[in-house]
Formats: sequence, structure tokens, C-alpha cells
Amino acid sequence: MREPIAGRIGALLPERTPRRPDDATIRSFLSAPAADAGAPHAAPGGSPCPRISVVTPSFNQARFLERTIVSVINQGYPNTEHIVVDGGSTDGSVEVLRRYGHALARWTSEKDRGQTDALNKGLRAATGDIIGWQNSDDVYLPGAFLRAADAFARDPALDVFFGNTLHLDGDDAVIADMRFTPFRLFTNLYEGIALNNQGVFWGRRIMERAGLPDERYQFAMDFEYFIRMAARGARFRRTGAFLGGFRLQEGSKTSDGGNMAAWRREHEEIVRRYGMRPALRLPLRALSTARRVAWYLAQGDAGFLARAARKRIAAAAAGGRP
Repeated sequence: MREPIAGRIGALLPERTPRRPDDATIRSFLSAPAADAGAPHAAPGGSPCPRISVVTPSFNQARFLERTIVSVINQGYPNTEHIVVDGGSTDGSVEVLRRYGHALARWTSEKDRGQTDALNKGLRAATGDIIGWQNSDDVYLPGAFLRAADAFARDPALDVFFGNTLHLDGDDAVIADMRFTPFRLFTNLYEGIALNNQGVFWGRRIMERAGLPDERYQFAMDFEYFIRMAARGARFRRTGAFLGGFRLQEGSKTSDGGNMAAWRREHEEIVRRYGMRPALRLPLRALSTARRVAWYLAQGDAGFLARAARKRIAAAAAGGRP
């Protein structure tokens, strides 16, 4: 029997964006390990839950590292492998790692060649079927692992699962939200990054095809990595749920103006490397923006669009980059 036309049309429409977690929910979730989540996360024999490996590269983020670890523990997921690769921190990070060693599959603290090198050390050690990357000042939000596991179980051909993210301050208050639309390669090339690693999970199969993040890049390595996955034929799926939190704080790489300039230089090199044509930049960026606006409206994100427009107008009026 053929599926009713209403069902077929409904499958094409974007889901409504779920309500984002509020500050109190996030702070409670990150405050301490739940009473039943303090033991190592190991799957019992024969567990149907796929293993989720999370790699956390870290360097001198002791103030936030504990909350990153707690955000993994409090997922309550029964088959988690959390690997922390620290670059030889001197700020108390090692003490945090020792305190949570029982909840970590592996951790090291030694000099490395930068964030991408640390990330790749962890990815080489990861054994999971599903893989995530969470920096040591960022966090997962409640339910992220169960959503990822469910998405991969429902679609065996899925390669990359991603969702919305929140911008958090140093005290876990929400500053802003990042709401994404279904992944398109041309959107990434001509408009900018269309997903954040804080809310992304990928399958082992695509990592084997695409390889590891490129260590030539220290700022835009995630941008290049997801484009490379797409170029290798990765199948992406988006959820409107909020999966991760990206922290804006003074010690982060993106808080430094010089680092942002370096990110832009890497970004320009990457988009040209993957075929972005300068002559098509303006029309395809306009097309990409129109597509995003249409999806935001269909998702019920008109308020988000209005807030973003006000910010861009205010930035332009102040002489900044809109």
C-alpha cells in the first residue's frame, strides 16, 4: 500500500525546532555527576548500544574541563568511551583528570604539536562506532548521546549526525543559539560553516574513508574536515535539537582577534582548495542565505532570524563586520 500523500509531504518538511534548554537546566546538568553516573561507562556483554567515543583535546582549561567531563558522564549512556588528550597543562587540569580517571577510558598529559595533533591522537585510540569531538571548555547538552545513537540505528547509511548548539558564557548562561539547516556542501563553501563540532557525531565508516583532521590547520580544521567528509560522499542528517554548548570565554582560541584572522586565512585556503569559485561567491552566497531563511521560517525560527538581523544591523552601525 502506498504511503498517503500527506505522509510523503510531511517527511519533506523541516521539523519544528525544540525549545532550547534554559540556564537553570544547563547549570544543574553540569554541576556534578549524577548519583547513578559515577561508575565507568562500560557496556555489558551483548549490549545493543553502539559505543560512542568522545575525544577531548585539552590545554590549560582546568576551569572548564570538569564540566566537559561531567557533560559526558551525565548523558547516562551505557556504552561511552571518553578519551582526554592534554597538552601538558600546568593550571590544575591534571588534577581534574586524576579525580575523574574512573570515568575516563584513557587520558594523557604530554607536550603535543597543537590541538589538531592532540585530537588525532585521541581519534587513533578511539574504538567507538560513533565518534564525537568535544573541546575542554565546551559541553554536551542533555540527551545528545541517545539522540545520536537513535539516529544511527534508524539509518544504517548515515555518516554524520548534527544538531543545534548554544553559545555559553563562563558561568553556563546562554548567550545565543546557533540554529542550523540541512547540510549542503555549497552552503559551507560559499556562506560559511553550517555545523559546529560541539553538536556533531560521525560514524567510523566515514572516518575510515575521509581520514583524520588535517594537522596543517590549527583553527579551521573542523571546517575542512566536514567538507572533506562531504566530498567523500558522506550522508548528513540534522536534528533541530540542541546537542552541544560552545563556550565564549577569554581563554578560548576564538576570543583572540589574531586567532580569528588566522582562522579566516585558513578558511579562504580551504574553500579554494575544495573548488569555491570567486566569481560565483556572491550569487551562490545569496542563494544559500535565501535557502537558510526559508528553512528557518519553516522550522518556526522567525524569532531567531529577527535577533540575528538586529545583531548584524547593530554591528554594521558600529563599523564592525556584519
